[in-house]
Amino acid sequence: MASLFDHDNEPIIFDVPDAEIVYYHNLFTADKADELFRHLMTEIQWQQDDITLFGKTHLQPRLTALYGNEGKPYGYSGIVMKPHHWNALLTYIKETVEQFTEARFTTVLLNQYRNGRDSNGWHADDEKELGRNPVIASVSFGATRAFHLRHNTIPDQKIKINLEHGSLLLMKGTTQHFWKHQVPKTTRPTGTRINLTFRIVL
Repeated sequence: MASLFDHDNEPIIFDVPDAEIVYYHNLFTADKADELFRHLMTEIQWQQDDITLFGKTHLQPRLTALYGNEGKPYGYSGIVMKPHHWNALLTYIKETVEQFTEARFTTVLLNQYRNGRDSNGWHADDEKELGRNPVIASVSFGATRAFHLRHNTIPDQKIKINLEHGSLLLMKGTTQHFWKHQVPKTTRPTGTRINLTFRIVL
């Protein structure tokens, strides 16, 4: 029987100040990633919320969904989301991620970037309900998109990672205190990307 995830996946460990960032470029095999992507497109309860920035309200430039343990809502940028119950699909992905991270996640925030116009601006995952040094495990399926990180106070400390189909990006330690990240818009033709960010909501 073929493996469903890559046991020989060598991580890329980024040697940067004030952060612990590790990237696994193929956590899942290509065939398994294809299968999971198809299920995520059809089995997730996607929504598009209003967001208010600089006094103006508009639709978020992506679709989102929240799943997790009962009674643990998650809020960011003025949006408070109540989680749907874990389903078998997300439980499988979560348990696979937990084998690599040695963390036990309570919640997953999903983002669907439908095309290059969908994006996620500069931010840190530093909400108080995530605790002091949160562990964020980000799994990507579908089209490859650029992921940018920049240090808050050291201008030349910047990272660009092309998040690939079936990959895992792990951010932990003091990363969210000292770094911000974004998924910028792109004018290049690109397909749909689905991103799952696993978190521990206290």
